[in-house]
Amino acid sequence: MADAGLGSQPAAPQAGDGALMALALQQAQNAWQAGEVPVGAVLVDAAGQVLGAGYNRTITDSDPTAHAEIVALRAAARHLHNYRLPGLSLYVTLEPCVMCIGALLHARLARVVYGATDPKTGACGSVLDVGAVARLNHHTTITGGVLAEPCGDLLRRFFRERRAKESLT
Repeated sequence: MADAGLGSQPAAPQAGDGALMALALQQAQNAWQAGEVPVGAVLVDAAGQVLGAGYNRTITDSDPTAHAEIVALRAAARHLHNYRLPGLSLYVTLEPCVMCIGALLHARLARVVYGATDPKTGACGSVLDVGAVARLNHHTTITGGVLAEPCGDLLRRFFRERRAKESLT
């Protein structure tokens, strides 16, 4: 996580974070059903109203940028007719990668809340901490570990099932 005084600040979970992460988990289930890595995201306003939702669609859309966060971000931007989304919070089941946290920072989000950490590509403190770069012109509050167990379990079950299917072929 970010050091005090630098860049984005880590923050404790807030009331309602679990319920909103549960919505992101539902999106992750949609990804699994579509044969995608089960990551889901929802973008909400201060009142908790969902303005954008998405799940991984990289395979479905043949688009390497179609991560859950980007899909939700695009939906909210279209809904609000604005590429800047100040005051909004993103809930995502897996720690964002470099591409995603970069887009979220450019959109000027108030908060990014994630479930499971990503020890391979996580860019909110696991591998890199992009938000902690003080020289960036925008920063957001980052909260990790909200419903981390169910978020991580969903990914582990997906990959376990995928490996079992591959071993049969």
